[in-house]
Amino acid sequence: MSWQNELEELQTREAFAEELGGAERVKRQKDGGRYTIRERVGLMADPGTFHETGKIGGMAEYDENNDLKKLTPSNFIFGKAKVSGRPVIIGGDDFTVRGGSADATIKEKHNRCEEMANALRLPLIRMVEGSGGGGSVKTIETTGRANVPGVAGWETVVENMGTIPRVALGLGSVAGLGAAHLAASHYSVMIKDKSAVFVAGPPVVARTGEDLTKNELGGYQIQLKAGAVDHAVDTEEEAFECARKFLSYLPNSVYELPPRGPRIDDPNRRVEPLIDAVPRDIRKVYKMRPILESVVDEGSFFEMGKQFGKSVITGFARLDGWPVAVMASDPYSYGGCWTAATCKKVIKFVDLAETFHLPVVYLVDCPGFQIGLQSEQAGTIKEGVRAMSAMWQTTTPWCSVIIRNAFGVAGAAHKSGGRYCTRYAWPSGRWGSLPLEGGIEAAYRADIDAAENPEEKLSEIEDRLNKLRSPFRSAETFWIEEIVDPRDTRALLCDFAETAAPLREAGLTAFKMRP
Repeated sequence: MSWQNELEELQTREAFAEELGGAERVKRQKDGGRYTIRERVGLMADPGTFHETGKIGGMAEYDENNDLKKLTPSNFIFGKAKVSGRPVIIGGDDFTVRGGSADATIKEKHNRCEEMANALRLPLIRMVEGSGGGGSVKTIETTGRANVPGVAGWETVVENMGTIPRVALGLGSVAGLGAAHLAASHYSVMIKDKSAVFVAGPPVVARTGEDLTKNELGGYQIQLKAGAVDHAVDTEEEAFECARKFLSYLPNSVYELPPRGPRIDDPNRRVEPLIDAVPRDIRKVYKMRPILESVVDEGSFFEMGKQFGKSVITGFARLDGWPVAVMASDPYSYGGCWTAATCKKVIKFVDLAETFHLPVVYLVDCPGFQIGLQSEQAGTIKEGVRAMSAMWQTTTPWCSVIIRNAFGVAGAAHKSGGRYCTRYAWPSGRWGSLPLEGGIEAAYRADIDAAENPEEKLSEIEDRLNKLRSPFRSAETFWIEEIVDPRDTRALLCDFAETAAPLREAGLTAFKMRP
């Protein structure tokens, strides 16, 4: 006896699932310049590799004979696929079915997606649009009751943050639980002018007296500066490529080590322009990104969080093929001083490096914490202490290169204290409890006031102290281990990456990363 009838019913149900929310809603999605979820998965995954789980899950309607009449699929699909040849889990919201809200959600699918990624120890790419299976005021009417707030399965999301790479792509309007999924990621991307992210959308916010458009409330410019999202691009295709590149630096899970990439750049390449990259005049700024990009493997720097906490640049790169986490001060933002936002950015980044066993390279030019009323109101010192603690908690290999400034408490946070870390300094390096500039007048006020020519006396004191703070004097007492020719920095960093490679250990870290 054949099972052909049952297979035909399966095909019928799968055909309903392929229709998503119906022709009219699919058209509306595409007229808005957005792909459907099935198109997105097809663009993200290597061709022919996506194997869907629970495709026929949904809400069925039956006729008087109890035969299937219609199936409205769940507004979330997921499954296993390959991306750039590596296995991953992909899950995404279908906005054509009730805008991704709870009324069309089978929560078990969301949970099983997270559980699958966790159990198989595979990266998870979440494509988020709508409320991500969150609530709707219509839920009260459809269920006949109001739900006590709760997020079933969130414990697995938390577990995944400390176990597998979790990428979130905001591909439309994202609110409530969807926004939470976007924030609970190691890397997140929005689409400029087509994505918006908020706790609650404009109609809800309008009840508070704020009449705002989607972009005014939660557009990419808002969320990048707030640090809620890492990056924004013009097209969905670019977002998918960002996800591929981000994952290329990371292992499948913490139970593996980041793989070495192609060795396409001479590790002993001397970077001649670095000899005069830092101006002798300390009042002149310089661009850090060209320095950073010149010492890592050519074209390998992948920046994250560019618009948030801008006085520190963060991203991944490769050194002779080895993936590393890179931080670098940016003198063009507050002179490189750490703001409260910078401290938050550092915490997330070093947690990311520690979680996935990436060595850290830090190019340092930090005059200290931001000072002034704004800094105090932002609780900068509290955030700074948290950032320092995060750095001190790391066990991953660490290498710092002091390019120019390292002053005060923030300047001290240039390596993981309490254990050996590789450290170099350029001849342009300057350090101390605080910069001489501005501090001399306070420390030597009596001598300056008593002098016949106060300006001449100030200049005399500055000259004397500048000679005393020479980096070579610090090297005499081993306060700095090694002063190097800037042109040799790449070779030294590649040697560090090679030396650090066997020191990394796979497995869970001492603490779980938080978003």
